[in-house]
Amino acid sequence: MGNAKLLEISNLKAGYGEAVVLQGVSLTLNEGQTLALLGRNGTGKTTLLDTLAGATQQHAGRIEFAGLELSQLPSNQRAAAGVGWVPQERNIFKSLTVHENLTAVARASRTHQVGAPWTPQRVYELFPRLAERKTNLGTQLSGGEQQMLAVGRALVLNPRLLLLDEPLEGLAPIIVEELLRAISRITQEEGLSAIIVEQHPQAILAISDQVVVLDHGEVVHSGSAAELRDQPELLDRLLGVTKKLM
Repeated sequence: MGNAKLLEISNLKAGYGEAVVLQGVSLTLNEGQTLALLGRNGTGKTTLLDTLAGATQQHAGRIEFAGLELSQLPSNQRAAAGVGWVPQERNIFKSLTVHENLTAVARASRTHQVGAPWTPQRVYELFPRLAERKTNLGTQLSGGEQQMLAVGRALVLNPRLLLLDEPLEGLAPIIVEELLRAISRITQEEGLSAIIVEQHPQAILAISDQVVVLDHGEVVHSGSAAELRDQPELLDRLLGVTKKLM
């Protein structure tokens, strides 16, 4: 499962309008792998996820996903191709209930499905808190519950690749633990490929296979997540400062 190439990014230059943020990024992700995307604030991490999802201006390079060239595809076609995106803003429907949020976007499983298809019921099993708040509106959820719902909404699209932009940001430690367990289950047990941007490197490196560190829109380090986790001095140097999770 982990051998087939799922995503190949070559010399990617992209940004917002004429402002170029990514300065020639290249990376590869295999089916079933999780990539930790690290770097200080403003180094291009969110821009890379936004570009994969189709929300930026691409100036050069290629994005090949499951044999498809994504560069010219609008975001809805990228989602249909199997790119699931959980942006920092979460983008849940706050005027709908939890259950309506999940059923509004759910789609049938795909031919390439890894493991059992994701349905609203499976999301409730993954996040019991959401099951308890099934009839609550999005506005009635805590920040952590909104994040769980955002992840659940991406899952019921049955993606091949999950993009998570700072999923732990600003959440209480107990919620961080719940989300980390869920992300670990989705990726390590279910075999879903993922790219995770996070400010808590040790937490994400522990559940990732590969790591890429960006600085000024360029890749300054790539390799094994476990190896970088075991080299705190190098991690400190690459990120400027190691952030503690709790």
